[in-house]
Amino acid sequence: MPSSPPETSLKPLLKWAGGKRWLIPKLLELWQPNDRCRLVEPFMGSLSVALGLKPNRALLNDANIHLVNLYHHLQKGLVVNIEMKNDRDFYYEMRSRFNQLTQIRKSDTSEAAQIFYYLNRTGFNGLSRFNNSGEFNVPFGSYKTINYAIDFSNYQAVLQAWEITVGDFECLQLESDDFIYADPPYDVQFTKYSQDDFKWEDQIRLTQWLAKHPGKIVLSNQATDRIVDLYQNFGFTIDIVDAPRRISCNGDRRSAKEVIAYKGF
Repeated sequence: MPSSPPETSLKPLLKWAGGKRWLIPKLLELWQPNDRCRLVEPFMGSLSVALGLKPNRALLNDANIHLVNLYHHLQKGLVVNIEMKNDRDFYYEMRSRFNQLTQIRKSDTSEAAQIFYYLNRTGFNGLSRFNNSGEFNVPFGSYKTINYAIDFSNYQAVLQAWEITVGDFECLQLESDDFIYADPPYDVQFTKYSQDDFKWEDQIRLTQWLAKHPGKIVLSNQATDRIVDLYQNFGFTIDIVDAPRRISCNGDRRSAKEVIAYKGF
């Protein structure tokens, strides 16, 4: 039997737009009867779901190479030796250094991992956004105070039990009884959370790929009409739920709607 990761109540280390900590109680209801399966996340993001479900085995993936690099260094025992401070000028200096590391092909280094963590905690709303040249371009966040982590040892102990990969979801080697939770980039105008965009064609391709899996699947997204139609057309059961975020354009403060889709249950 695989060894279990230590019991943990760890919170996600990163700020992350669209994080799913709020969905953990519902996911636990679905996961706990199936917790002998391997958890697979094609879009792991901040790891809020994996940290909440605490699987013995997990295959966690993302297309964001900088995010994956941080997690790989956490698995090795990341030690912070860079300065971190909540200062506008310093933030832009570090952002320039991060982009320089990318340009000289050193984006897989410990320094790059540390700076990515710093940028995430200090930048606007925890966004991870890149231009067409692959440069991180999130502006300064103007938080009053920021608590930067220095000791990552608790995360190392947990992450070492899990396989973490980078790449397109279709490259994942699935097992027939894998429990898949897929939280792709929302079906909204902004989808550039890595250098490569996630277009409508990718939403279709993901749904087709998931629909072929014989195991259990949970899928979440913004509840746009075309997303709901897409998931229903591929045989998913649909729930529409209120998300904790708000619609804020034109003063509208209604809860945003999200779709939770199920297959195999």
